Amino acid sequence: MPKPPSRRNKATSAASTDSTSAANSANEDISQQVDPGSATINVTAVEIPELTEQEISDRLHLERKVERAFFEAGKALAQLRDRRLYRSTHKTFEEYCRDRFGHSRRQSYLLMDAAVVFDNLMEKCDQFDHILPTAEGQVRPMTKLEPQEQQEVWLKAVEQAGGKVPPARIVKNVVQQIMERTQVPSTYQLGEVCQILAKDNPELRGKGGCWGIINHVGQFSCTVRTWDGEYTVGLQHLKSLNYLPAECEQMRVICDRISRVYSGELEESVQRFLESLGKLKRGYLTDLEEKVLSLLELEIIP
Repeated sequence: MPKPPSRRNKATSAASTDSTSAANSANEDISQQVDPGSATINVTAVEIPELTEQEISDRLHLERKVERAFFEAGKALAQLRDRRLYRSTHKTFEEYCRDRFGHSRRQSYLLMDAAVVFDNLMEKCDQFDHILPTAEGQVRPMTKLEPQEQQEVWLKAVEQAGGKVPPARIVKNVVQQIMERTQVPSTYQLGEVCQILAKDNPELRGKGGCWGIINHVGQFSCTVRTWDGEYTVGLQHLKSLNYLPAECEQMRVICDRISRVYSGELEESVQRFLESLGKLKRGYLTDLEEKVLSLLELEIIP
């Protein structure tokens, strides 16, 4: 008995026929297409309208706000500090800035100092075609100068930058030239005891408040020997402790003794004790300090 025809084969055959018809139709469409090389593409032109006078004014106003953001921040911080508007939530201004803005003490005061300089430059902005700082870093090198010197520095820096806002590097170079021009000859003497002032000098980080013995006097700097080494320090980062000659000699002996004992391999508590002696603000050791140092000499020095 013959088998009935398969419905699946018929369906497949029908599908195959449909596919072939579609392919033939596609081929006919392709054959009728125009050569892509000679095709014409229509592009709709979009006209960009010019800014109105009001929009130009608004743009300049908003750009100035962005450029002077650091200035506004410094002015606001100064008011918060001077009026003690933080007192309802924090004991100190530094704690408030850290918790509210994530600022370190240094960052807050840099912004406030920069705002003072910016205000000063605003008074004479016509001298440099109203080109003013746009970042705190451009102002920072000028904060230690007199107001007239700040204006002189900015004017020269703008000139060196080709009439544009000068980068911090150019400002710093001009400030250095001004400082060297007005530098007072060194009055320090060999053997004198001085304190190191590390503020605004990252190269002296960790040495702020340390005392040392001057063993070389230069035109703009001195070499200072402390309990843990020698450092070349600019005159602006030194402060004489005004010790008498006998006290200076006594501190030189103490410096030698600490240097012979100190090393990075000592117990942390011993290191901290010796480091505290390196920041003394008096020209002598107390009886207890003398006893502890003498004991360490007996234990450590072979």
